[in-house]
Amino acid sequence: MVSLVSLALFPRSSRSQISPGPLSNAHRALEGVGNCFKCHEKGAGVSDSKCLECHTEIEWLKARGRGLHAKLQNTACAKCHPDHAGRDFDLVRWEEGSPEKFDHRRAGFVLEGRHDSLECRKCHVPRLQKSGATALMRQKDHARSWLGMERACAACHADPHSHDLGNDCQNCHAQTAWKPARGFDHAKSKFALSGKHVTTACASCHTGAKGAGGGAASRPAAEVPAGSLRFKTAAFADCAPCHKDAHAGRFAGNCSRCHNPQSFHQVDKRNFDHDRTRFALKGKHGELECAKCHDRKTAWGERPQFARCMSCHKDAHGGQGLLAGKPADCSGCHNEKGWLPATYPLAAHQASSYPLEGRHLKAACAGCHTRGATPADLARLGSSRVLIRPGHAVCTECHADPHQGRFAVGGRHAQRDGCRACHTMQGFVPAMLSMAEHTAYGYALDGAHRAVPCLGCHTDLKAPRPASTLKGVREPAIFVSDTPTACAGCHQTPHGDQFAGRKSRLPKIAGDACDACHGLDAFAPAARFDHDRDAAFKLGGAHAKVACAQCHRKVRGARGQMIAVYRPLPSRCEDCHTVQKGPGGNIIVSRPSPRTSRSPGGQP
Repeated sequence: MVSLVSLALFPRSSRSQISPGPLSNAHRALEGVGNCFKCHEKGAGVSDSKCLECHTEIEWLKARGRGLHAKLQNTACAKCHPDHAGRDFDLVRWEEGSPEKFDHRRAGFVLEGRHDSLECRKCHVPRLQKSGATALMRQKDHARSWLGMERACAACHADPHSHDLGNDCQNCHAQTAWKPARGFDHAKSKFALSGKHVTTACASCHTGAKGAGGGAASRPAAEVPAGSLRFKTAAFADCAPCHKDAHAGRFAGNCSRCHNPQSFHQVDKRNFDHDRTRFALKGKHGELECAKCHDRKTAWGERPQFARCMSCHKDAHGGQGLLAGKPADCSGCHNEKGWLPATYPLAAHQASSYPLEGRHLKAACAGCHTRGATPADLARLGSSRVLIRPGHAVCTECHADPHQGRFAVGGRHAQRDGCRACHTMQGFVPAMLSMAEHTAYGYALDGAHRAVPCLGCHTDLKAPRPASTLKGVREPAIFVSDTPTACAGCHQTPHGDQFAGRKSRLPKIAGDACDACHGLDAFAPAARFDHDRDAAFKLGGAHAKVACAQCHRKVRGARGQMIAVYRPLPSRCEDCHTVQKGPGGNIIVSRPSPRTSRSPGGQP
């Protein structure tokens, strides 16, 4: 019985050891007794190590702890993949019953959101099998394989960020939808959004065409996918990579020194350095409020013109400041410290048509450039009331003429140089008239007259002088030319009217007969008087030695002054002398008797 049982069983045991059944189509190349030990160990079943020697892609995955097989470390390969069940036997056994029911968590990748609703073969296709296991597959038809997939988003999805942000898409995006990127917080980035940036569309800044930072913008255009966005970049260090420079490069540096994200037109006045512009603020300009110049409604707007001062300021000179018909540069006379005082340099005045000399060098500008303006001038001077180009052909353009035209050019006593014939730039007083030049005015200065000061004859010079000779200052008249030339015009006669009817022996100059007896060197002695020639009584003998006063006694005149009597005087001896006989018959002649003297009027 035992033998029969043994014999009955032996054929089956022998057959099973030789071939339990046909191999699957995948293993058909191992068919035959000679290949058994390629999968089986002697005296044991199928060896996992031998399976992995052939299925190196599985070994690669397990070694890296990836996929379903890595989680089944203690499970024999044959438990899930038995063979010898025929050519049509499918070696892959789905515990859930089908691929669609497979619990994807077992493979290490949880299907969530949009992934959970996808068909398996939407993802498990050869073009997406990109892991290192793919190259190790012996399966020729990769479309039948479930291996080779990568868990990174970029393994299946095109990266619209062109790898700027790495492969951790889940940091920003969820599997429910690509947009919006709810996991992204711009405030945690290197560029926190504020102001207008908060409401700006992402694509306005994050485009592959803008900027010079890393990512898409740093690679050749051919490598940047069309329509890709650039997110990771260093181009936000300043505003210029995204915004057009409204200043055309004149303000290199950080825009935030002056502007803020709320509005480009909101300028931080505390940090704005106007000196970096083409118009540095100096003097009074530095004290102005910005709106005084930049207000759109009340001033000149964002970019006021500044090439000329009159772009902002009214012409205070009424159009006088012209050079060759064009407005002159105001800075030639004024600066930013203030409109006044004017800063017109002396060197410029000296190069003008009227160089300054003498007292003019010390004169205040207003003395010439405001005084003396006619009503017609005032109407066109502008608000400054400054006459920029006063007339200077003659002195009387600015100065009052105290001589009231007597010495003006073309006048009766005119000189070729007008006022400068007598006066200099050093001062109006004293006049620089020489002795020789005085003769040209009809009276030569000779003798003692040379030493007489001008005031001695020209008494109108004694009048108080004003502080200025400019027009508009009340100036006393100086009638220098009307000074009398006759001796009696300046000198009081000591002779009363004794010589009133006498005619001059010399040519008439003074208009009286004083010069008949007196010279110009001194009044006494009467150098031109000759007693023998000019008087009715010739002096001879002892008379020649008699002092004049012995005969010409002084008497009190009608006005109480003492006058020497020259005429009429007696001419007989007894009129002056008394004759007496002395002892021994001598004749004694006495001195003239006072009773014989006559007053200039002829009265005793």
